[in-house]
Amino acid sequence: MPETSSTSTEGSPVARNAALRLIARAVSGVIAAGVVLGVGELLSALTGPESSPFFAVGSTTVDRSPAWAREFAITTFGTNDKPALFIGMSVLVAVIAAIAGIVERPSRPYGSAILAGLGLVGMYAAYNRPGASGADAVPTVVGVILGIVVLRLLTAQLDEPSRGSDGGMGRRRFLVIASVAVAVAAAAGVAGRQMNQRLSGVLESRRRVKVPVVADRAAPIPPGVDLEIPGATSFTTPNPVFYRIDTALQVPRLTTEDWRLRIHGMVDREVTLGWDELLRRTPIERRITLTCVSNEVGGELAGNATWVGFPIAELLDEVGVQRDADMLLSKSVDGFTVGTPVEVLRDGRDALLAIAMNGEPLPLEHGFPVRQVVPGLYGFVSATKWVVDWELTRFDRAQAYWTKRGWGDRAPIKTASRIDVPAAFAPVSEGQVTIAGTAWAQHRGIERVEVRVDEGPWQPATLAPQYSIDTWRQWSWQWDAPAGVHNVQVRATDLDGNVQTEERAEPIPDGATGWHSRTITVR
Repeated sequence: MPETSSTSTEGSPVARNAALRLIARAVSGVIAAGVVLGVGELLSALTGPESSPFFAVGSTTVDRSPAWAREFAITTFGTNDKPALFIGMSVLVAVIAAIAGIVERPSRPYGSAILAGLGLVGMYAAYNRPGASGADAVPTVVGVILGIVVLRLLTAQLDEPSRGSDGGMGRRRFLVIASVAVAVAAAAGVAGRQMNQRLSGVLESRRRVKVPVVADRAAPIPPGVDLEIPGATSFTTPNPVFYRIDTALQVPRLTTEDWRLRIHGMVDREVTLGWDELLRRTPIERRITLTCVSNEVGGELAGNATWVGFPIAELLDEVGVQRDADMLLSKSVDGFTVGTPVEVLRDGRDALLAIAMNGEPLPLEHGFPVRQVVPGLYGFVSATKWVVDWELTRFDRAQAYWTKRGWGDRAPIKTASRIDVPAAFAPVSEGQVTIAGTAWAQHRGIERVEVRVDEGPWQPATLAPQYSIDTWRQWSWQWDAPAGVHNVQVRATDLDGNVQTEERAEPIPDGATGWHSRTITVR
């Protein structure tokens, strides 16, 4: 029987050219999208950083996300939630742009329509940012127009009739146009970022700030308050590692010259404070522990710092808060709002309008030039960064940013404790093992901490001296550890007699509860 010959086209020049053309189309779309974002970033230096199409869409995504999505991001990525969002957005844009390049044709500009659709999303996001105007849509409009031009030019080279050795792909012109477009997109994006930072002058503004001399200083930290156990949390959290959880994808750029605090609403006298007027007041220094409501049981979204600022109660007394007002609705320069109970701000605790953190002006990401610090409340109802507006109102008339999304409206910090060492599943040797950690119940203080192993009896831990009821407290316990795998649990009791509950609850709507446990392998 004669052999039957078959010719496969998989490795043929025609098949290879088809595959290369498909890849080139996808690359064309990605390059075009890069031009949109790069040019948009550059032009946003003229209209304001918040008008950058990439960041406007990201900010709108955060604002529109349901509470469970926010908690998933924080639980999964922690303080890297913003980089994770950027990466996810970049991947999504790249995929959509690649599809746009694949479907684009001279007579059927479907890809251009996809880019235009992305542009509409960017325009909507930029225009709907707090304080936006029609000019904020300009970076996206111009970027999309140039991106479509680039897409049309690139794909046109791929659709040219076969000509000589070009193999129908117009390779040289395609590569030249692609190279120029990539260079323009990269240069525009980098220049835009740098210009946004330079034009704001915020770094220079912060450099000029001198932390005021404080007569009413925080009490010195007594010996033993910081146990200095290797691996355990330090009593004072350095600024670079202090947790940051907020909705700002771009750190707001606000100088001391531009900063104003308007106080209005249910007050006897409306007041607008500038930076110099604020500094003429008498500052105080306090050490206060802050905690994020998104902190899971045993989580690290808590930190202790030394703050310099001005008592909020004094400002409220000066404007004359009307009797029916029970909420201070504070607003950040980026439009984020926080509702704080007025009674908490006037009950004698050290609620501050802070300007310094651990001996230096507030870091940009922690609210420079001015933020709120309120002991005893989770940050989402108290710790407004970049604060520029105070409205005295009522809880039954207004809702803050997270309250509208299903979170609580008052949210006092719950009694909590955490095991810091040994690390989870870390092998340790038989014999004496130090178990150590941190406990907090801001504005109530910690009375005792107890530890148990494998659900045995609770044993009292040794507490470090308590610095104040507004700061966390370290603890340690010596364990005669036998070989095996063991489960260690911790619970705390505050000075009001409240024992930390075993019942597990998620952070939504007003903070997580439950005992922290850690599995330890003893060899």
